[in-house]
Amino acid sequence: MPQIWMTYEELASMLDCTVAEARVQAHLERLDRKISHDGKTRAKLDPAMTAIFIERLKAIDYDIDRVVNNLRLVHGLLSECVDQSGRLTPQRRRSQQAG
Repeated sequence: MPQIWMTYEELASMLDCTVAEARVQAHLERLDRKISHDGKTRAKLDPAMTAIFIERLKAIDYDIDRVVNNLRLVHGLLSECVDQSGRLTPQRRRSQQAG
């Protein structure tokens, strides 16, 4: 299992709670904690929280993939509306003038 250390701010963001609540949660879960070289306290995620973290990463990847696919779709639609010279096709111009 990978070791993932998070600041209370990062933990709060992942758990959708306040920093104070994240600090309490780390204490209640008896997470290992340490002060890093930057002076910030970090808590080591337990297996359950690591699973939450990984699921969040998967969701981010899915969202990025969906955005890329949507951009490709829009690009394809725009390509259909533009002729070789880079101008809108006559059919598209008529619909723009009517609207």
